[in-house]
Amino acid sequence: MFQELIAKMAREVEKLSFELNVTLPHEIRKAVELGDLKENSEYKAALERQQFVQARLGQLTQRVTKLANIDVAQIAVDRVGLGSQVVVEDAELNIRETYELVFGDAGELQEGHVTMASPIGLALQGKAVGEQVIFKLPKKIRRLVIVELITIHDRAADELA
Repeated sequence: MFQELIAKMAREVEKLSFELNVTLPHEIRKAVELGDLKENSEYKAALERQQFVQARLGQLTQRVTKLANIDVAQIAVDRVGLGSQVVVEDAELNIRETYELVFGDAGELQEGHVTMASPIGLALQGKAVGEQVIFKLPKKIRRLVIVELITIHDRAADELA
């Protein structure tokens, strides 16, 4: 699971590095050739993109470092943690929802993914099957019961089988 995420980020780092080191300098050179840099929108846009790319590369580097330092052995085998897939039931609404706890930011989330730092992610962490999870949303309080749990360890065992 972590290796796939690291590989995905490495591909993005490679793409952004190429843009930073090849594409953007070329665009900046072309914009400079147009003259008057004070009112040159192409120049300003290239510089803004360059700043964004540099920031994103820094962010990706930090995330890769954090991911590489995660010790999967420290994640509980019987409780909700990073990489867990959790099925919860809302007793009030009588519906079931499935969530997967991920390490990431909103830009990478897929349907059903929640980050560890989100309100529901924080509420689910450390809980086991049968436990009630209560978390506060801006307009109401949700009460969920964990009905099924597949941890990162279960998933790894399934992938090996």
